[in-house]
Amino acid sequence: MDAFYASIEQRDNREYRGKPLAVGYSGSRGVVAAASYEARRYGVRSAMPSKTALRKCPHLIFVPARFDVYKSISRQIMEIFHEYTDLVEPLSLDEAFLDVTENHKNIPSATQIAQEIKQKIFETTRLTASAGVSFNKFLAKIASDHNKPDGLFVVKPKNAGQFVETLAIEQFFGVGKVTAKRMHQLGIKTGWDLKQRSENELTAIFGKAGQIYYRNARAIDDRPVEPKRTRKSISSETTFEQDTDTLEELAVILAEVAHDAFHDIEKKKFKARTVTLKIKYADFKTITRSKTFQTPITDYDTFYKTGFELLQNVDLSPKIRLIGLGMKNNGDETGWNDAFQLRINFEDGG
Repeated sequence: MDAFYASIEQRDNREYRGKPLAVGYSGSRGVVAAASYEARRYGVRSAMPSKTALRKCPHLIFVPARFDVYKSISRQIMEIFHEYTDLVEPLSLDEAFLDVTENHKNIPSATQIAQEIKQKIFETTRLTASAGVSFNKFLAKIASDHNKPDGLFVVKPKNAGQFVETLAIEQFFGVGKVTAKRMHQLGIKTGWDLKQRSENELTAIFGKAGQIYYRNARAIDDRPVEPKRTRKSISSETTFEQDTDTLEELAVILAEVAHDAFHDIEKKKFKARTVTLKIKYADFKTITRSKTFQTPITDYDTFYKTGFELLQNVDLSPKIRLIGLGMKNNGDETGWNDAFQLRINFEDGG
């Protein structure tokens, strides 16, 4: 979807339309969850500290997140997807891959399906979506960002190699800021540059990820669209208004975080054996501590008490700004991730 959270807020409040808007909390410890396109013109981005966003755009409007509303709209869009195919793979709250090689309406063109879905989404929600159409997930994901907002971009097999060669290396899946910097140091700035490197060379430098980079540089991605993705962890965390080093205060906050996480754990029927505590200090250093049980954890008391035990063994002399608690999957039966998203992928390149 196009600026999903922010677009919903602008849809529901005329006063926000055409203005720079951020979903999130404007306080000193706030973070931007989503930014409207008007805000993005000032350099405001999701995951940016709110104080940084306000420096870039002093007249930025902050509105609190309404996740129940976002999820409700996401379910509406999911129903539209399933009118065409059962092969829908969720990625995040506003992205999904669809395989329409064979579809319920026997439409031969994936591009036509994308156009129909975009139109139905707009008619149902009054929101715009962007679609990427290609023959594999790697290309479709990149294509979906190519003409935002309200875009539709197609990468056909005959053009795929040339298309990938022109991409900036930052556009490749799994290439974050650190990896991009390393690649730039090696003279790799585009897909064409990446394609000149051997698989052995890339693997030696980047490990297993090097194999993916090698294949993606050649427009190769054999991953199928998976309708159900196994959830590996569930957690909750909170950032404090003021840093603290008081165990008693941290214990109270930990209980609140544990309650939020365990509510989600029960709702998703998630089963796991490892409890993980996350701590971020005032200097932004982050540590994790964990404990694994022989059998899945099924009650809140065990979950919280384990988290508190881990907390008691953490150094509190540097003050703490964030605490989180969660459970991690270790091969036990898990629930499914039901966060529906709206990036569209089509295995058929037509």
